[in-house]
Amino acid sequence: MDFAHDARTLELRERLLAFMDAHVYPAEPVLEAQLADPARTAWAVPPIVAELQAEARKQGLWNLFLTDRHGPPGGPGAGLTNLQYAPLAEITGRSPQLAPPALNCAAPDTGNMELLAQFGSAEQKRQWLAPLLDAEIRSAFAMTEPEVASSDATNIETRIERDGDDYVITGRKWYITGAMNPQCRILIVMGKTDPGADPHRQQSMVLVPRDTPGVTVRRGMKVFGYDDSDHGGHAEIHFDGVRVPAANLIGEEGAGFAIAQARLGPGRIHHCMRAIGMAERAVELMCRRTLDRVAFGRPLAEQGVVQDWIAESRVRIEQLRLLVLKTAWLMDTVGNRGAHTEIQAIKIATPSTVEWILDKAVQAHGAAGVGQDTPLAQLWAGNRTLRLADGPDEVHKRSLARRELKRHR
Repeated sequence: MDFAHDARTLELRERLLAFMDAHVYPAEPVLEAQLADPARTAWAVPPIVAELQAEARKQGLWNLFLTDRHGPPGGPGAGLTNLQYAPLAEITGRSPQLAPPALNCAAPDTGNMELLAQFGSAEQKRQWLAPLLDAEIRSAFAMTEPEVASSDATNIETRIERDGDDYVITGRKWYITGAMNPQCRILIVMGKTDPGADPHRQQSMVLVPRDTPGVTVRRGMKVFGYDDSDHGGHAEIHFDGVRVPAANLIGEEGAGFAIAQARLGPGRIHHCMRAIGMAERAVELMCRRTLDRVAFGRPLAEQGVVQDWIAESRVRIEQLRLLVLKTAWLMDTVGNRGAHTEIQAIKIATPSTVEWILDKAVQAHGAAGVGQDTPLAQLWAGNRTLRLADGPDEVHKRSLARRELKRHR
C-alpha cells in the first residue's frame, strides 16, 4: 500500500486549497447572512452557493467524487480513484456547508448520481443524471421511515405495487435529505415490491418526480435545532397512491437492497473523508483559541489538560486518516465488497473519534464553542448525525463482530 499522493492529486489538492482560501472561507459569513435574510424563499439554497459553483467549474474542481468506475475517461466526472479523492474530500470537510456543494460533491446528490451512473437505464441517465451532474437540479434518497427501524432495511413498509404499465407507491418517509429544496426534482424511493420474497429480495427502487400527484411533503425536520436549509433540509414525505411509469424502476424488481448497499459504501467513506477535515479545522481553531486566551495568569495552551487534548487529537486524526486511506485503496483494488470490513470499521471509528475532538474544541472555546460565532456547534451537530446516518454504530459493530467471529468458528 502506497498512500503517497500522485501528481494529479497533488495538483488538484493545491488548486482546491487555494480555492478554499480565496473563495470558500470568505463566503462563510455571506452564507450566514443570506440564510438569515427574511426575504429568502423558504428552503432555497442561498445564491452564494451558485456563485461558488460557477468559480469551481471554471477552475476544473467539479464532480470530483465520480470515480473512474462510473464512466469512461473524459466523462462528466473527474475519473479519480477513491484514493485520489480522499484528500480532496477531506479538504471540503473543513467547510461542509459550502465546499461540497460548491464542487457538486454534496450528499445526497453524490450517492444518487453514482447510483444512476451504475444502475440507471440510458433514458434515466439522460433525464436525471445529466442535469444532476450539471447541478441544474437536486435530488433526494427516500429510504428511512418513522414507523420502523430502518437500520434494518428489510423492515421498510412502503409498498411499490405493479399496476399494468405503472408502479403505485404508498408509504411514509422522513429525514429525506434535500427534499425541502425547491430545486429538488427527483426522489429515489425504496419500498417493497414483493413482501413474500426472500428478505433481501423484497425491496425495489423507483424514480419519483417530486411534483408527482400524491407526493406530499409534510414538514421539514430539524437536526439538533438546525434546519440544514443550506443544503435543502430534511423532509417528511407521504406517498399516497403515487403512480409512476414502470420504466422508472431502477435495475430490476427485488434488487433494491443490493443497490442500496452499493450506494451506501461510497457514501460512508465520503462522509468519513469529510469528517477528518472537520476534525482538522477543530484542532486548528482549538490551537488558535488556547494560544490567545489567558486564564489564571497564562495562556490556556500552557495548561497540561489542553495540551493533552491537542496531542490526543493529532494522534487520533492520523490514525483515522490511515484507516480511511487503506479503505479507499481496497475499494479501488478489490471493490466495495472486498473492503466491507474496512468500510464498517471507518464508519464506526470516524464519527465517534471526530465527535471527541470537536467536544474538546468546544470545551476550549468555553461559551463561544456553543454559539454561532464559530463553526464548532454546527460541525458537532453534523458529525453527530453520522453515527446514525447510513447505519447506526451498533448495526455496523454487530455485523463486524459476526464477520470476525466467523473466522474463528
